[in-house]
Amino acid sequence: MLLVLFKRFLGKKESQGQSESYASSLEVTIHQIQSGDLRLRNQFISDYQPYVAKVTSRFCKRYIDPARDDEFSIALGAFNEAINQYSSVMGRSFLGFAETVMRRRLIDFLRKEQRFKGQIPYSSFDQEDDEDNLLNPIEVHQAIEAYEKQKGLEERRSEIMDFTRCLSDFDIDFSELTEASPKHDDSRQMLFGIGRTLAQDAELMRTLLTKRQLPIKELLEQVQVSRKTLERNRKYLIAIALIYNGPYPYLRDYLHIRE
Repeated sequence: MLLVLFKRFLGKKESQGQSESYASSLEVTIHQIQSGDLRLRNQFISDYQPYVAKVTSRFCKRYIDPARDDEFSIALGAFNEAINQYSSVMGRSFLGFAETVMRRRLIDFLRKEQRFKGQIPYSSFDQEDDEDNLLNPIEVHQAIEAYEKQKGLEERRSEIMDFTRCLSDFDIDFSELTEASPKHDDSRQMLFGIGRTLAQDAELMRTLLTKRQLPIKELLEQVQVSRKTLERNRKYLIAIALIYNGPYPYLRDYLHIRE
């Protein structure tokens, strides 16, 4: 279960390292273009035309033909605009920023062309604030939702990375937990209960965290299972206790662990 969550939000460690390296090389390329390398700009835009077409098709919810559809030209111009405006201090990737710019320009274009036939245009919901600035509550709501979703993903990623580092202190690899996980739900629920008992006992947790080993003898005094059961599920119990004891709300929620 934990490995599924790990792969969903982090992916393999190798791919993460490659992604960071790729993002770094993109920033270098953007900086060179912004410094006046026109030939590199043309080549860069040409190389990323398939990406622009993909983003545009996804936005329009239909196939976009680069040779025929105006939407592609709008998005390509926005991609070039993003090159000019991007800065690494924004704290986000260039491609993520470029997609945002493309989506904004496409929204403007589609509004102007009135291609949302049979639908109420977003502009119908425009309101003026105290300073006579136009605000659209639908767009504001969507922007907040998008921000919260991205924030949640980043928090999950950070949480899993921290939990993985914590596991390594006990010589436990994240991937081992798939093998350690009980196959039956009633067995998992039983181990969740034991893990919670362990986490809620300050003395037992102190022993676990300082000696880096499961306090089996002391734990047997509080739970109705055999020593063999505790020894066989040692890694899983340690992981559950760490989740209960640590700042891991997303992992607790994913495992349906409730306080």
